Amino acid sequence: MSEKSPRLQLQPGQDQVTESAVTEIDFHRALVFPNHVRKFRKQLNIGSLLELSERLPTITYIRLSKIERGEIFARADELHALAEALGIEPENLLIDVDDPAFDIAAWAEPLHGPSPADPEGERGAVLLAAALRARRAGDPALTIAAIEQDYGIAPVILSRIENALKPLDRWNEDVRTALRRLFAAEDDAVLIARIEAMHADGGLDAVLPLVANTEIRLAKSRTRIAALRKELAIPASDAPALVLAPAPRIAATADGDTVIVRLLPVFGSPLPGGLISQTPTDARVEAPRGAGPRAYGLRLGRPSLGAGLPGRATLVVDPDRYPATGGLAVVREEGGLRVLSVTADRHGRMLGYSENPDLEVAIDTLAPADVAAVLSAVFE
Repeated sequence: MSEKSPRLQLQPGQDQVTESAVTEIDFHRALVFPNHVRKFRKQLNIGSLLELSERLPTITYIRLSKIERGEIFARADELHALAEALGIEPENLLIDVDDPAFDIAAWAEPLHGPSPADPEGERGAVLLAAALRARRAGDPALTIAAIEQDYGIAPVILSRIENALKPLDRWNEDVRTALRRLFAAEDDAVLIARIEAMHADGGLDAVLPLVANTEIRLAKSRTRIAALRKELAIPASDAPALVLAPAPRIAATADGDTVIVRLLPVFGSPLPGGLISQTPTDARVEAPRGAGPRAYGLRLGRPSLGAGLPGRATLVVDPDRYPATGGLAVVREEGGLRVLSVTADRHGRMLGYSENPDLEVAIDTLAPADVAAVLSAVFE
């Protein structure tokens, strides 16, 4: 068994991690969706989450656990199901994160224990994440694909490191070896020293807020919870979601001929991290020939694929079709939808790319129900 890496060290003269040493760190950065699920579960004397899960066949136990713990956003249909199981209105499960009476630490303690349990480890994870982000920002050649090919760090591991999942000493030897190569460090101690030097010289200042900043977390929570409130205002039986009834058709005339035009509902409002909420809009978009009965319009809101697909574009998405290489795909993630440009690697694996943020997604590994093809785009 290899020797564990040392941790990022305290500043000289410190005998403990003081508040000033960790001011840039949001210890609750993983808690994006505080909610009242546990509160109402306890009020009904439902002692375990497993017992509640048995009443919710449409939500897996693991997902339910993450929702209650605030680690992922629930969808509107899941809130309706939870509310029905708990005998309350769905809106009662939501928390106003801007309410002065709301304390994220007090909310989290019954679920996650007192925070921070390990401030030194938290600090190390955040500085490592910031250093890697800064290293990639300073070298355009260090794309997600290049890091996987040249250093052996898979995109999912890269994302976890850059989001401060855990400090250096808790990653396995393969990952630590790759990180040492990235920073040209002969061992973990040298790597740690270089990260500390980058921090001391201000080299991490620009990226630290992107890793563990309270305001960024609150903005993400605020935006998604507001979108959920709007979705919940529509009765569950009328909520559009991705499973749509056949869209209406209207009659028009062109050069004296009657033309039947099928109009699709348009959804979409931008979320942090390049995601798009399924918020209904008043807009409609014409369906192209061959669009399936569940096709819908999706407004981008931002140019996540670059200038060639501006934020004012509306995509026509068909969840009954699988994307093809050279086209666009919409994938469902925790918290929203993401638009990707589709290509294939030399092994024939289908990959999806986003420019803003810089992401690579292995589409072949996703559940088919979470992947939809883009049929066309309409530019305003």
